[in-house]
Amino acid sequence: MKKLKGILLIDDDDTNNFLNHRLLTRMQVAEKIREFRNGKQAFDYLYNISQGHYDTASSEYFKPALILLDINMPVMDGFEFLSLFEKLDESFRKDVVLALLTTSEHSQDTERAAASSIAYLTKPLTTEKVQGLLEEHFPEFRS
Repeated sequence: MKKLKGILLIDDDDTNNFLNHRLLTRMQVAEKIREFRNGKQAFDYLYNISQGHYDTASSEYFKPALILLDINMPVMDGFEFLSLFEKLDESFRKDVVLALLTTSEHSQDTERAAASSIAYLTKPLTTEKVQGLLEEHFPEFRS
């Protein structure tokens, strides 16, 4: 079965992270799944990977193929994360798919996502939403 190398879940809600992790594990779509509670933790993790500042023997570190990102979080919100992510080296970013996963249906948020060409999904995450995202952004998952 085809699997992504890894998925990052970035959400300050432990219940959402737990349920999303469980769904993705049940769907068997990724080799690894890692959770972060705010954008700063996730950005620091990605920055270290992009710069090679990590133990390559550690299974804790992997470059994600997909990032599911909440908008409203403490410390660093989803849009602040996106702004920093866009400053990472293009060769690192080019094969990482970002998708906002949020409860917000505010037009300002949907417009910002559209302007950045980022997928916009509303919670809860479902099998159908994951499958649609995979089929749209990963050719190996297309029927």
